[in-house]
Amino acid sequence: MSSEKPETTHQAWYVVHTKPRQEARALENLQNQGFNCFLPTMQVQKLRNQKVQTITEPMFSRYLFIQLDDQTQNWGPIRSTLGVSKLVSFGPQPAKVPPEFIAFLKEAPPETLERMFAPGDSVQVASGPLQGLEGKYIVHDGETRAFVLVDLLGQPQKLRMAVESLRVA
Repeated sequence: MSSEKPETTHQAWYVVHTKPRQEARALENLQNQGFNCFLPTMQVQKLRNQKVQTITEPMFSRYLFIQLDDQTQNWGPIRSTLGVSKLVSFGPQPAKVPPEFIAFLKEAPPETLERMFAPGDSVQVASGPLQGLEGKYIVHDGETRAFVLVDLLGQPQKLRMAVESLRVA
């Protein structure tokens, strides 16, 4: 007769910090080891070779989520995985992520990242040396910059500007 009690394990979500631009590699290698992982992504528009392209990028650059038994003490296999930098920790314990947050991310529709401006919108420079100048929004360039077509010296010029300096005209 066995006196062992049935173990009750609870799964918890943790944050994995990846090496630069290796989120997909870390995800694949962790999944190959049998871990349940989640890499939230989003569609973003970028200007490449003078063309606007919609590409898929991680929602949180250099981070992904992993679900583990909350009693796990051996983090070595995770830390030594190709593409993984470390498990995010506060003190000696890895940081847990509320399951509601993961559920929210999973349920979010896979839409293109909403931008303040759409291509072709009339914009005005609200701050900086070109304040008051008007132009046409072309495309976002990364998280904080955008390309704007303005008329300077009688010629259309494509300028790269900080998004926070632009307003709808």
